[in-house]
Parts: sequence; structure tokens; C-alpha cells
Amino acid sequence: MKKVILTFIIAGSVVLSACSFGKDSDSDSAAGRIAKDGETLGEGEKSFSLSVTGTDGETDSFTVKTDEQTVGAALCEIDFIAGEDSQYGLYVKTVNGVTLDFDKDQKYWAFYVDGEYAQYGVDMTDIDEGAEYAFVAE
Repeated sequence: MKKVILTFIIAGSVVLSACSFGKDSDSDSAAGRIAKDGETLGEGEKSFSLSVTGTDGETDSFTVKTDEQTVGAALCEIDFIAGEDSQYGLYVKTVNGVTLDFDKDQKYWAFYVDGEYAQYGVDMTDIDEGAEYAFVAE
């Protein structure tokens, strides 16, 4: 019985922390799935706009619906972002299936709120339904 309980605890921990650990960049969709431009993602009472500008300069826009409190939690919930925990919060390495690693390619995902570089990490940014959020490959 103790082994069964321990197995459920470990499995639950893995699921809960899936967004905060790096994923294999060779995967077809390192953060779960790849959304298409214009798609509405998730379900919930809150809604916000999100754009993603890739290394090619192309921008895709999405509407995200959620009941989560922060932008990071909402995007992790739908498996749209992935990264690693750092002393500053979630270091986002993968956005919509595209992985950037500054240590390898000198590119990273910058997080913006209303067109300005965010003051806080995505996992510490509360959802403001009037705000526009963006990830930009830089």
C-alpha cells in the first residue's frame, strides 16, 4: 500500500512540475503541441491576447482562455511553454514548440507586456485581461 501511495505522489509531482523542467528540443512539440496563428487556446472565464514572434520574424497571435491567476500558469496549463526553474522564476526555453537556448545559440524568449519588456517573469505576471502579452525570439 505504501508503494502505491508513493507512486501516486511521484506521478503527481511529475505532472505538476512538467512546465518547469526543460524538454527535449528534438521533440516535434517540446512544449506539448503547436498552435496555429489565430487559434483560441484553453478554456476559462479570463481571456488575454498573446503573440509569438519567432526567429524568422513572423508573428502568430492567439487568444488564451483560462481560470489561472498568472500568465505563466495559464500557458503551462495548456502546455504552450516549457522551461527551467531559476532563481528569478521560470526561465522559458520553449514557446509553442520552438526551443531557444542562449547557452547554445545566443537566442532566448523575451517576455513583453503591452509592448514593453516585462518587469517580472511570466510565472509572476498576473493576468490583466486588457493587457497584450508577447514572446519574442531575441
